[in-house]
Amino acid sequence: MLHLAPAAMFDHYLGISRLLAGQLDFRSAIRSVAAEVAHIIPHDHLDVCVLLEGGNYHTAYETGIETAWGEIAGAPVVNSPIRSLLWGEVEFMLADDAMTDPRFHFEGAFKRPIVEQSLRSRLHVPMKVQGTIIAALSCSSQTAGVYTMEDIERARIIADLLTPYFYALQAAEQAQRSAIVEAEARAREEGLRQGALKLTEALEQERQRIGMDLHDQTLADLTRLARRIDRLSRNGEVAPEALEPLSRSLQHCMQDLRQIIEQAKPSVLQLFGLAQAIEHHLDRSTRDTGSAIEWGLVDETHGALEQLEPTVSVALFRIAQEAINNAVRHAAPLAVTVRLEADDERLSIEISDDGTGLAKARGRIGGGIDNMKTRARLISARFTTGLGHNNRGTAVRVVLPLGPNDPASGPN
Repeated sequence: MLHLAPAAMFDHYLGISRLLAGQLDFRSAIRSVAAEVAHIIPHDHLDVCVLLEGGNYHTAYETGIETAWGEIAGAPVVNSPIRSLLWGEVEFMLADDAMTDPRFHFEGAFKRPIVEQSLRSRLHVPMKVQGTIIAALSCSSQTAGVYTMEDIERARIIADLLTPYFYALQAAEQAQRSAIVEAEARAREEGLRQGALKLTEALEQERQRIGMDLHDQTLADLTRLARRIDRLSRNGEVAPEALEPLSRSLQHCMQDLRQIIEQAKPSVLQLFGLAQAIEHHLDRSTRDTGSAIEWGLVDETHGALEQLEPTVSVALFRIAQEAINNAVRHAAPLAVTVRLEADDERLSIEISDDGTGLAKARGRIGGGIDNMKTRARLISARFTTGLGHNNRGTAVRVVLPLGPNDPASGPN
């Protein structure tokens, strides 16, 4: 123990506070104050043992003698020679000769630095924030019997000076790690989204290619076959009554094939735009049911649809297409309405009906809803379903953020 006048002691404590200012990491902080601490508590080895997030692991930032304690980024607290202090079981630890002190030599203790460096005299005090231990300050000397209870009290004052700064460094480090993890997660998610979007584009192109092949080859072949059947009927080579069922079935196949081709290659969307494509599909879908379904489309987008990227337009059309199909096929509605709205920040598409409701039809259209959700997520849109107007039927709503830097916006 050193004998210092109170004024000199105060100057050294003040020096510790001044030296901490501007230190940006644990190691530089402890090394910056080592000399001032030595004026108060002589030591050959000085370290701060910091508990890591969760409290089950710790790492040491040391100065003076370099040991294996400072080389391990996350050692289990259960193996620490000062675990009883880190666990809060004791208020301090003071040893005249740690080489023989049984408190440091339990089974599994990582005591090698004590033995290798002959760290005999040791003192340890906790560093607490609002009663919670976040670290421990340790001083060691290679000479036995150096420290007293007065040194413990001085170490507590030093610990009180160090604790706020180390706590701030710890909080900043955790915030930085969280920010990095969040940024990496966002980057992975965006990478997956972009990859899925490119895959969707490729699938859409392939779907359109198949539609063109069906139109140019299969539908043309069926058309020629229909004409041949018609000629056979007119020439009397085969009785007309025998050909009539075959001709009727062939016409139904051709009608179904034309619908498949149109869905695979939405030419109205490409030629006239999103609103007209949705309106065309709404008209045809309600008409094909054979029921008297009223329909309407309200476009209040003021030209915003024309600024969308083609991939986004196709995704929105597919969502509207699926929602309309679900309504007319499963909900038995009397009316289906599509409303398109836009302002400077967002574009929304709502498909509502007054049918039986989503709950009764969920088993039949669950896969379709999942497809719509996936398409919306790929273009960073929000997808919701709920009750229709006046709490009747179903309303499907897609909200797409808009802005100059948004991927949904095309070139200005």
